[in-house]
Amino acid sequence: MTNPVTPLNVSELQPVTPTQTLRESVADSLKSYFSKLDGHTPDDLYRMVIEEVEKPLLESVMNYCGGNQTKAAKCLGLNRGTLRKKLKHYDVR
Repeated sequence: MTNPVTPLNVSELQPVTPTQTLRESVADSLKSYFSKLDGHTPDDLYRMVIEEVEKPLLESVMNYCGGNQTKAAKCLGLNRGTLRKKLKHYDVR
């Protein structure tokens, strides 16, 4: 039987070093997350991680592209309709 586990608390994460890659940062965060589970099995971990990463990604890209969805979609490698759906899902403007 699995127990519900609270989402990753970003404030508890270690700061990223200037030479640390995004991949290394994610791996370190997950290692820390797993060490705090105290034997519990997480539920829906994939969704949780994607949602933790996807919203700030969308916000950053939209900011970088000055709110232009066409440019943002191209930058992300998504079609504009998919981007619009994701922006609505996360309430990103």
